[in-house]
Amino acid sequence: MTIYVASDHAGFAMKQKIVSSLQFTHSVVDLGPFNEERTDYPDEADKVIAELKKDPSARGILLCGSGQGMAMRANKYAFVRAALCWNEESAALSRQHNDANVLCLGARLFSEEALVKITQTFLTTPFEGGRHADRVKKVSQPT
Repeated sequence: MTIYVASDHAGFAMKQKIVSSLQFTHSVVDLGPFNEERTDYPDEADKVIAELKKDPSARGILLCGSGQGMAMRANKYAFVRAALCWNEESAALSRQHNDANVLCLGARLFSEEALVKITQTFLTTPFEGGRHADRVKKVSQPT
C-alpha cells in the first residue's frame, strides 16, 4: 500500500518525523512542503487527494496545526473518508467502523511519539465491513 503524506507549514516538522518513521516499512510519498515556509493547508490536502483519486487502494496522511483544516478540506471529496484522530483508539475505530482512508493529525497538539503511534494504528487496523459497510457507502455518496 502506498501512503501519500502532506502538511502545511505548521505540520512540516512532524510530517518529516512521520515520514521517517514509516519509510522503512511502507511505500511513502512525501508530497510536501519541503521547508517551513508558509503554505495553505487546502492546497496541500488537494495534493494527497489527487493521488488517492488515481490510486483508491492508497492511504493519505495530512498534518496541520490542529488537523481540523486538513480534515475539513479532505472531506469535501465524496471518495475521501478523512478522520481527525487524537489517540490510538480513535484511529482504530476510524478504520474498523468508517474505513477511513485519510488520517488527519494536529501537529501542534501531540508529541512525536503519540503521532507515530496513532499513525501506526491507523495503518495497521483493517476495516471490519459487515454492518459498517452500508454506512460507509452512505457517507461516500455526494450530497
